[in-house]
Amino acid sequence: MIDWLSSLPLFALAVILNVWLMAFALASLWVVRRWVTPRLQARSDSALIFGAAVLQSALVLYGLVAALTAVTVWQRHEAVSNTVSNEATAISSLWRDLGGYPQRERDAMRNALRGYTEQIIREAWPLQQQGKIPVRGVKMTDDLQVLLFAFEPATEGQKILHGETLGAFNRLAQARRLRVDAVSTALPAVIWFVLLPGAMGCLLLAVLYAVEDARLHAILLIALAGFLAMVLFVIVSLDRPFQGPMAIRPESYQLVLDMLMK
Repeated sequence: MIDWLSSLPLFALAVILNVWLMAFALASLWVVRRWVTPRLQARSDSALIFGAAVLQSALVLYGLVAALTAVTVWQRHEAVSNTVSNEATAISSLWRDLGGYPQRERDAMRNALRGYTEQIIREAWPLQQQGKIPVRGVKMTDDLQVLLFAFEPATEGQKILHGETLGAFNRLAQARRLRVDAVSTALPAVIWFVLLPGAMGCLLLAVLYAVEDARLHAILLIALAGFLAMVLFVIVSLDRPFQGPMAIRPESYQLVLDMLMK
């Protein structure tokens, strides 16, 4: 629903959200004050009190939904970032564990692990940034698993090392599964049907509230629209962990590749 918004630069996204809400508020204000307000008895004490109560209730309810949504997307973004770091750490640990194997097995398994890491950086990440799930990594982890399972420890020390290596491989496979699952994570469409029209609804209620000075009314509406736009800006920019300007980058894998594998 908001794919095109998520792909915009942060500055452009901020400008579009602010212009959209502020323009809607000012246009609504002009229409309401010209055609609607003169036909309403909106300046009585009861009308002002009830209007203030309705506006406050709407803003509180919308603010609650928006705040919880913003916290959710931020926590999810952090969780995916931790998953990426955990996978890179598992690759690093597995690489070091493989250093204790006989040369022939060590070279074969390290080559497979290096190829997997390069595949993440050069192939999987561009696909994830397009919202596509990379699949080649499945075969590469399967090939590495075959090499690990084919090794027969000959000494007690090799048995201990092999057990630690299999543990590191399992952590790698688990982190990869979580990373791939996160590619398609996003807020459901029903949330956007609440957030986007909800922001416009709050502004419309604020327009209907009777304020004598039209300039003061416009200034307050612009300020309210700006605050709503900032909340939506945070939600949109963090909604897709692997897409957009705030997307998670593969620096963790690149660091392992440059500092450890080469």
